[in-house]
Amino acid sequence: MNKSELRDDIDFGNQEIPKLFKKLLIPTLWGMFSTALFIITDGIFVGKGIGNNALAAVNIVAPFFSVAISIGLMLGMGGSILASIHLANKKLKTARIVITQATFTAVFVLVILSILSLLFLDELLITIGASPELLPMAREYGYGIIPFLITGVLMNSIPFFIRLDGSPNYAMKCSIIGAVVNIILDYLFIFEFGWGLLGAAIATSIGNTLGAVMAFVYLCRKDTTLRFIKVKLSSKGIRMSLRNIWYMCKLGGASFIGQSAVIIMIICGNLVFVRELGTDGVAAFSICCYTFPLIYMIYTAVSQSAQPIISYNYASGSMLRVKEVFRISFIWSIAIGVILTLMMVLFAPQIAAMFLEQGTPAYEFARNGLPLFSIGFISFSINMLSIGYFQSIEKINKAMIIIILRGIVFMPLFFYILPYIWSENGGWLALPATEIATNICLIFIYRKK
Repeated sequence: MNKSELRDDIDFGNQEIPKLFKKLLIPTLWGMFSTALFIITDGIFVGKGIGNNALAAVNIVAPFFSVAISIGLMLGMGGSILASIHLANKKLKTARIVITQATFTAVFVLVILSILSLLFLDELLITIGASPELLPMAREYGYGIIPFLITGVLMNSIPFFIRLDGSPNYAMKCSIIGAVVNIILDYLFIFEFGWGLLGAAIATSIGNTLGAVMAFVYLCRKDTTLRFIKVKLSSKGIRMSLRNIWYMCKLGGASFIGQSAVIIMIICGNLVFVRELGTDGVAAFSICCYTFPLIYMIYTAVSQSAQPIISYNYASGSMLRVKEVFRISFIWSIAIGVILTLMMVLFAPQIAAMFLEQGTPAYEFARNGLPLFSIGFISFSINMLSIGYFQSIEKINKAMIIIILRGIVFMPLFFYILPYIWSENGGWLALPATEIATNICLIFIYRKK
């Protein structure tokens, strides 16, 4: 396969914005959707094939995987923005150095974190909400998933660079192939082989590994514009690398905190629901934790599709093109938010039944709670788009203000306060309250600008 076969017809600086945005959005959306689909399918197979407690145990382990995604998004987004700027200024070699530094930094960090997590697994699981009843199952799933977290970080960082290189369809294939393999292996390992939670973890790990290898190999090719190159290990080279990595972390820091907010949501929700409704409450809430990645990744697809276009044209001084990208992506975000909210409200019983047995307490909790949870989807779409926009134009402080208010201030606050006002319904309403409060803060930021 030669370079022309790998790359799509993409010109960030001159192509019509609607056509360019669509070329990036459609494959990115499909790639993100397939990734979210395998997460949801994994939950369905675990809930139906192993049981409600197993579903709750997987939800306990979910923050470990979210950490890998957070680091991947941070270095992927930050590296892509920085590489976009260098490409706009005709500095190809520097752009290659940036993506090399970003990828191998992500790998190094995840290796260290995975080793530490395995050494202190029980203590960490208890800290984030594992009850004595759930601890053995959570441990079983953790031992199968944590050693392969490195593939999760690669699957969430490298696609940024592949899209920037003009190959969004190849990035999509990496996600889709990994997802399909995971779904097939999930069925075999859980239903046919009876391997339980360990089988579910192994299936996820194999699917992610396959997609990550495909993505990694792309950047090793000699016939692509963006690819890995050797970075100097002299004292000066190391200092420059550390400076670049620090700036990438600053640019992508909002993405890290944004994904970390998912971890906060899972941990806070687990603690609230186990207190209010017991293990059945955690199992019901786990459906949100399985479906929310779909919502999150769809909006992330819109933001990631806009990012290289915005960053490239912002660096080139083409502000009219930047504004047009923002306008189009805003329309897409609102439209998707309306559709997803309606689907969750209208089909809450069917969605709950996909994961849980009808008539069980966990099913009833989920059926009644999912429509409340979905109220915030439209507000969430505006917040995600705004964060991505400010990152793309290097307005790091604005992006950080929004994401810190949303994920670190409002979310824990509402998870703490609302259950005292509306009991278990307060737990379901914590996310909508968080998103709406962040929207109000955004209004002041945009009016000031």
